[in-house]
Order: sequence, then structure tokens, then C-alpha cells
Amino acid sequence: MKYRQLTKEQFESLHQEFAQFLATQSIDVIEWNQIKKEKPNVAEEEMNIFSDVVWDDVLTKTNYVEHFSKTTANLFKCDKDEIHRIAIKVNWDINLLKQNGFEWLMKNPMDNSVEIFKGSKKYNKERNSEIFDLIEKGSVISKGEIFDYFNNLIS
Repeated sequence: MKYRQLTKEQFESLHQEFAQFLATQSIDVIEWNQIKKEKPNVAEEEMNIFSDVVWDDVLTKTNYVEHFSKTTANLFKCDKDEIHRIAIKVNWDINLLKQNGFEWLMKNPMDNSVEIFKGSKKYNKERNSEIFDLIEKGSVISKGEIFDYFNNLIS
């Protein structure tokens, strides 16, 4: 498996797509139920293959991810051949995970307590695998507004 299996909730929300995926392999609902009961390892493999297809599609379309902690923000722009990072550190007791902390940062990005670093690198592994690793470590896919905001400030 290239990524990880989708969660139960993700499978439920992609119920139609999974049914279509099985249909492309000529597996109807009756046969699927039989496979799950009699050949759980085959059912597991089908779910793994579907999960990889979904993850690949999502990751290929992903252009930005971000990760916030209490006093730091890591903003990533994922281009085709390289990834760009803006790292932000606030050097006082603030909580960027709370609305008022985040709003403070957005209103005071050039405050003396805010350090901003920017860098870019080529992917060490395949692009989608690196983005997946960031997501598994707590990053979330974003539209890139925060990255663009800080990128415009420091460029």
C-alpha cells in the first residue's frame, strides 16, 4: 500500500465512489458482501487499492498544506518539483490554535515577537508521498490564503 487505508468515516462518505470502483471490477453489492464474509483478505486489498486511488487523486490536487501549533505555524506551497515553506514562530505566550491568537498573528505579523523564515527544496521522495507525510504529521490541506498573505509580506 502506498499511503494508508481510508477511515471508516471516509469510506462512508465515499460510498458511491467505492461502489463505482467495485463495479469497474464487475463486483456488485451481493458479491461484495460475499467477499467480505468469505475472503476478508481480498476485501481488505480492494479497500487498500481504492484508498490509494483516492489519496493519489486528493494529493495530486493539493497545492497548499499548513500546520499550526500553539506558538508556530508551518505553511507549505506544493509545486510540481519543489515545496516552499514559510515557518512562523511567535516568541511569547500565545495560542495560535485559538481564534484570538490566530487573529493577533494576522494583525501583527511584523511584531518583534514574530520570527518568519522562508525556504524551498526539491522533493526528497515522490511529491504526493511527501505531502501525505505532512498530513500524517498533522498538517491540513488549505487554499493557501495564509501562505500567500505571509509570502506577500516577506517578498
